[in-house]
Amino acid sequence: MAMELSSFYPVIGTFRLAQSRDFYTKWLGFEVTFESDWYISLRRLGEKPYELALLDYTHPTVPESYRKPVQGLLLNFEVADVDAEWERLVVRGGLRAESEIRTEAFGQRHFIVADPSGVLIDMITEIPPSAEYAGQFSAEYTAEKFGGE
Repeated sequence: MAMELSSFYPVIGTFRLAQSRDFYTKWLGFEVTFESDWYISLRRLGEKPYELALLDYTHPTVPESYRKPVQGLLLNFEVADVDAEWERLVVRGGLRAESEIRTEAFGQRHFIVADPSGVLIDMITEIPPSAEYAGQFSAEYTAEKFGGE
């Protein structure tokens, strides 16, 4: 029997709650739905709503042996026009690019910035992959994303 999932969202353990909240609301369009001194719930409304939460990693709800700040997390944000986001966030916005905008043979045009906690934000527009990578995608995915096989 399959699990019935009513919601799924990442919770970022951080010591920079306010700075992270400001980053996600200012740059990525999230709104605060709940805020305390140890937990902030964010939601991005629209046709496809998305949720994200920020948590003081030292809070007692976190099992003691796991009370460590986030490390090594990368969040993918797929967007319609990554070049426009590059212009908005890096060129005009002044965010530091951790990875410059570039086109990848595996089917992405993207760049990476970081939030105040060090979470990498990979801004991506999917593009048709090179012939070398095309066969590694399922036929259903290729048809859905690119209208072909």
